[in-house]
Amino acid sequence: MQRRDFLKLSVGTAAAAAFASRANAQGAVKEIRIGYQKTGVLVITRQQASLEKHFNPQGIDVKWVEFSSGPPMMEAMNVGSVDFGSVGDSPPVFAQAAGAAIVYAAGQPITNGQGILVPKDSPIRSIADLKGKRIGFTKGSSAHNVVVQTLEKAGLTYADITPVYLTPPDAGPAFANGSIEAWAIWDPYFAIGETKQNGRILINAREVTKTNSFYIANREFAKTHGSILQQIVDVTTATGKWAEQHRGEVAKWLAAVTGVPLDIQAVAAERANFVVGPVTDDIVVTQQGVADRFYKLGLIPKPVVIRDIVWRSAAT
Repeated sequence: MQRRDFLKLSVGTAAAAAFASRANAQGAVKEIRIGYQKTGVLVITRQQASLEKHFNPQGIDVKWVEFSSGPPMMEAMNVGSVDFGSVGDSPPVFAQAAGAAIVYAAGQPITNGQGILVPKDSPIRSIADLKGKRIGFTKGSSAHNVVVQTLEKAGLTYADITPVYLTPPDAGPAFANGSIEAWAIWDPYFAIGETKQNGRILINAREVTKTNSFYIANREFAKTHGSILQQIVDVTTATGKWAEQHRGEVAKWLAAVTGVPLDIQAVAAERANFVVGPVTDDIVVTQQGVADRFYKLGLIPKPVVIRDIVWRSAAT
């Protein structure tokens, strides 16, 4: 099954025009566009105004753009509408396979906070029980990878389930009303389903495989403004270190920024990993496994080499 239309690749002129309008002959950046979702270090960075405090004295503004999931963020980044953002492991694989202009700028292991939920009274008690069931998840998201690897763990194939492609805001009600029999999702939606929508954790992703989230940058931005990108990564990394030691405050800020209730964000913040670091060889190997698996299943149209788009700053 080909996924050539996964991204609307408006390459070339549109991207070039976007960058030309933002940079003068010396390559000065006037505005940085940051893509974020309803969880993670970038939400905290926004609430602390860490990037604004760092870049405003340099005459650089920061614009924040919220996305419900990674795939639309990758589309926006490809056409130059977003410079930097945080996503799970699958969106950049689909994007790279579609020829998107992106690079991996930093990585973050996921140790908790994502998996597959079923209703508390569901007869589904094991992975094998998912056979023939309707599983909701966002196509091309990290949840997609969790589903694929969970099925493999039980000797099932992708054809053994009925995938129901839903965004997180749509999947929540579908899960609550029984339109789907299982829901693969990440925090804070994972916590919402577990605590507010009568969900039971069937499998935690960490029981199945190693997973990572990533900080992705537009390729042209990384090439032209490498020093700026390194500063963004450095500020994000410092924010992550702070968050590791201040989870109570993190929960309050996540709730304030996203509108997700504090009790939900408290669950998500307590079990999250906020450590941001380089894209190590181990992370590359893990991510290559995700890409190879998706190609084997026909979910992406061609094989990709993850290492080819790992950004290295001038300092490394």
